[in-house]
Amino acid sequence: MNTTLIVPGLNGSGAAHWQTWFETLLPDACRVEQDDWAHADLELWSQRVLDRIDAATGRIVLVAHSFGCLASVAAAAQRHDRIAAALLVAPADPRKFGASALLPQWHLGFPSIVVASSNDPWVALGTARYWAGRWASRFVNVGARGHINTDAGFGPWPEGFELYESLLRAESRTVTNAAVGARACQKHPKRMAHASATSRF
Repeated sequence: MNTTLIVPGLNGSGAAHWQTWFETLLPDACRVEQDDWAHADLELWSQRVLDRIDAATGRIVLVAHSFGCLASVAAAAQRHDRIAAALLVAPADPRKFGASALLPQWHLGFPSIVVASSNDPWVALGTARYWAGRWASRFVNVGARGHINTDAGFGPWPEGFELYESLLRAESRTVTNAAVGARACQKHPKRMAHASATSRF
């Protein structure tokens, strides 16, 4: 069973925000609360995400927005074995917060999607695309849709929920393929060992 962690950005996500709408659809969802929503501190915020990951049951699906995306990937880098998938919407530009060096620079190790807008005041489209590439995330450009928040008209967001569900399907396929591979290895250990050795060349 998965637990969905909703990770808002600066100033939290109010009652009309799409993240709050997600919570109404997901009985397993938990919101990560910060002590100070007005002050973006990557170390403090990512630690709070990490605490919620450790307290949750099962594998974790992260649904993050803005600076919450940076806090989520920083925490996930320390618990990648617990993370099933991540939906990262309108990630803030880490350079604005002096946080680029504190973020993972590699494949996150689980299915992920970065959703970005072409006129987001918090991050240029090219910057969002760059980080999606570093993290091996699927990149989705929703066009000129601002910061993909309430001010930009994003209350209920069916298209976003479809992306969330696509991540669950991708994670399910990953788990199934891993299980099939493990069974094949048990049945044919010599064959799998040979395949592993020859695959290096």
